[in-house]
Amino acid sequence: MSRIPLAQLPTPLEEAPRLSEALGVRLLVKRDDLTGLALGGNKARKLEHLVADACAQGCDTLIAAGGLQSNFARMTAAAAARVGMRCHLVLGGHAPERVTGNLVLDHIFGATLHFVGSGDWRVLEAGVEKLAQELGRGAYPMPIGGATAVGALGYVHAADEIVAQLPALPDWLVVADGSGGTHAGLLAALPTSIKILGIDVARPPVPHRQRIPALAAQTAQLAGRPLPGGELHLSDHTGTKYGSVTQESIDAIHLAARTEGLLLDPVYSGKALAGLRAAIRGGLVSGTVVFLHTGGAPALFADGYAEVVS
Repeated sequence: MSRIPLAQLPTPLEEAPRLSEALGVRLLVKRDDLTGLALGGNKARKLEHLVADACAQGCDTLIAAGGLQSNFARMTAAAAARVGMRCHLVLGGHAPERVTGNLVLDHIFGATLHFVGSGDWRVLEAGVEKLAQELGRGAYPMPIGGATAVGALGYVHAADEIVAQLPALPDWLVVADGSGGTHAGLLAALPTSIKILGIDVARPPVPHRQRIPALAAQTAQLAGRPLPGGELHLSDHTGTKYGSVTQESIDAIHLAARTEGLLLDPVYSGKALAGLRAAIRGGLVSGTVVFLHTGGAPALFADGYAEVVS
């Protein structure tokens, strides 16, 4: 399928010697926080294919959904601005009295925001469908996180990019699982000798153990790749609910910042590192590990995440 260039690629794959020493593995960081679009993040790769698909269908409006501080929403707004499309964002909760974090960027990029009063996944996606019907044929509705086979194609290409950057294949790749699209794209394309550990940070209505293999199979078919045969490795680090801050993720954020000057976020990448740390301590993960940094740093400046400085 076609793509519209939105990201600065390839992103660096960096050694992290001080963090490696602290964790007890050789850690390399795939810097998809540096994709460039709207302060970066993994969604830029997905949007390259999603926006191309929208344009091919003659659409002029992108519709995305997510939590109040959604990274996908922020980057969709930027992608729409880049290609001259309109953008509507369906966001969880209520309009805050003070605009902070990703919401600042949503406004700057000119998106129209719709607050549905609930962060429930089903309510958000129902809001997208309702809005698409109201806006008519020019609307291009996307599920939470852009987790379709079209969107996951971005991580088929990322998998090829990672392999090309490595003189030898790693033992593990670790990624945060929100909507599961990034994991599915990687599973569809990485050699099966590389084990992928997904850290569940969202607990979607259809569990990742079901949704990721199904989406990986659809993605592989769309990309013309063999059906994925790798084992699915998952660990939960959501906390009490999606977006909640855990002490383990705070510790992980501080560890990355104070060993490598690397900024992680409290919703995705911080929890992914916390999950990796637990997996190493539990004896599951060892050897050489690629940590996929999915971005999300604007959330560090959002109301509700003051705990990260404690």
